[in-house]
Amino acid sequence: MLERIIDVPKGIDALKAHGEVTRTDYETVIEPIVDEARREGHRIRMLCEFGPEFRSFTPGAAWEDFKVGMGAMRLFEGCAVVTDTGWIRESTRLGAFLVPCPVRLFDVGDRDEALRWLASLPEGPGVSHRMDTESRVLVVELEGPLRAQDFDALAQTADSWIASHGELAGLVVHSRDFPGWENVSGLLHHARFVRDHHKRIRRVALAADSRLADLMPRLADHFVEAELRHFDHDDLTGAVAWASGRSPAGD
Repeated sequence: MLERIIDVPKGIDALKAHGEVTRTDYETVIEPIVDEARREGHRIRMLCEFGPEFRSFTPGAAWEDFKVGMGAMRLFEGCAVVTDTGWIRESTRLGAFLVPCPVRLFDVGDRDEALRWLASLPEGPGVSHRMDTESRVLVVELEGPLRAQDFDALAQTADSWIASHGELAGLVVHSRDFPGWENVSGLLHHARFVRDHHKRIRRVALAADSRLADLMPRLADHFVEAELRHFDHDDLTGAVAWASGRSPAGD
């Protein structure tokens, strides 16, 4: 079953799993949280705790989890998974790159720290991203001033994929206008992300209006071991195909 945890800061939804989690648990506990977020126009910060008394998900619960995730993925602002159970921790690490929000693991004894992390997340990301698993390309959408938290989430997605698959085929940056950085911390985290990942990405594409083409030399300075190419903003499909290595560099 799924139990709502009540003693949490405002704006956080917290659940604890006991025994066997069923499809009914999803329908009666999680779907109302998602429906309320849609109705009221707010984003979800979720804490999920799996203690030693948790055993498994039923097949119906697994299907419901997939349906809820596909339909509500972009409603989530952050997710903290609290558990000491090895297989849940490993599944969370492997799956974190599939979701557009930051996901962090915490030990059961660190639930308060998990709540503080969720409460500290600012609203409205400057960067959203998705991992295109078929093409092995990380697609980054620039939507507002870039924040430190955005690059932490981006790094977590990239690192989870690289740990499982060895490397990223490519990175696509998609934006009409470059929004700049929220503050110095955002700029520093941007630099750290590039420093830690520039040797493990083969192709970098910028899908943006021509007035942003002057960003290409700056990207080239950072991703010195990657091929780079500029695409029109509306040619995101072409940019992803090229970054995946399916299209020749000269196409």
